[in-house]
Amino acid sequence: MESFGFNTALLHEAGGKDPSTGATLVPIYQSSAFSHDSAEELERIFENKAFGYSYTRINNPTIEAFEKKVTMLEGGIGSVACASGMAALSNAFLNILQAGDEIVAAPGLYGGTIDLFRDFEAFGIKTRYARENSPEAFEEQINERTRLVFAETIGNPKLDVTDISALAHMVHSHNLPLIMDNTTATPYLVKVLGLGADIVVNSSSKYINGNSDAISGILTDGGTYQWTKEMYPGLADYIKFGKMAYIAKLRKGLFRNMGACLSPQNAFLNCLGLETLGLRMERHCKNALDLALYLQQLDPEIEVNYPGLPQSPYYHLAEKQFSHGYGGIITLRAGSRERAFRIMNRLTIPVLVSNVGDTKTLVIHPASTISLFCTPQEKAASGVFDDLIRISVGIEDIEDLKADFKQAVEGE
Repeated sequence: MESFGFNTALLHEAGGKDPSTGATLVPIYQSSAFSHDSAEELERIFENKAFGYSYTRINNPTIEAFEKKVTMLEGGIGSVACASGMAALSNAFLNILQAGDEIVAAPGLYGGTIDLFRDFEAFGIKTRYARENSPEAFEEQINERTRLVFAETIGNPKLDVTDISALAHMVHSHNLPLIMDNTTATPYLVKVLGLGADIVVNSSSKYINGNSDAISGILTDGGTYQWTKEMYPGLADYIKFGKMAYIAKLRKGLFRNMGACLSPQNAFLNCLGLETLGLRMERHCKNALDLALYLQQLDPEIEVNYPGLPQSPYYHLAEKQFSHGYGGIITLRAGSRERAFRIMNRLTIPVLVSNVGDTKTLVIHPASTISLFCTPQEKAASGVFDDLIRISVGIEDIEDLKADFKQAVEGE
């Protein structure tokens, strides 16, 4: 049988039913701990010599079901679900980094990630930013202390598109791993591991969940990078696990000990949301393109940014790299901070919320919120300006959204 399409595979190939009861959706195992028949059995589980559940901070059937679904979607060998997207990023990086190591990162990053990299400096971990999102610019920043390269599939809120295959080729020529944040694209648009990335991170609070009812994050290992104890001393005891070395270290060490675990309730909500990911992303992308085309004709003084517009410098790359669309986020520059605020305040359908990926359209002013603590230089590199509005386009009827933006833009 040929491989299934995205939606069929999601519903039928990702361990959808509960193995013990046959429930079509794995139930919420709302238990902090799990009992066993003998001390010897529990010992073997703690020694990782037998499969089983012991404590929800370490593993849980509901959380595991969510992890398996995302692993299948991303085409990886294993996933670790965390309490938030930021927790997933922290675990992804700190699992292999130590004092003296350096990260090379894309210039157009989410403000929270920039803040995290600034926090890493207290632990002796430095981040160097590429001057632009191109393999050549990343390569300029690589030196003998570099231990990983990081980028977002679609920058948030810059909306620059990373050439994943080209970047992965360059990064691997330096024997380094490439970690990608795929939150804004999701595996529906692109499977970054298949294009050469080594580890992919998703803030599953966003499109994966889809309803803004659960905070979570998840990282997935592609199992392709050849870890060495010389470059990554912390992995020395785990190299024997081969392609599972990264996940084995994370589960037995940092993830277990930091305790930023996902709750069973939120894992269940994510499993529920995942079932409609393909359908929602299809509508998000279609609405975003339609709204972007409409807004650029509505007012010539408004600058519209969206990878699906032919004038975008990333249009041809997005055409080549993505399936089914260009993402659900657009940005516009209103001309001034004051006008941006007036437009946002006049909108009646979109919600002023610091999130993306909800079924409802969300708007935010990045300069005063998610990028508030960035320096002027960091804001400029991330495409954040005082007159910028970020729009996470929802699944509403597009004519209603057009009418609402029209009255907000023209009703001053």
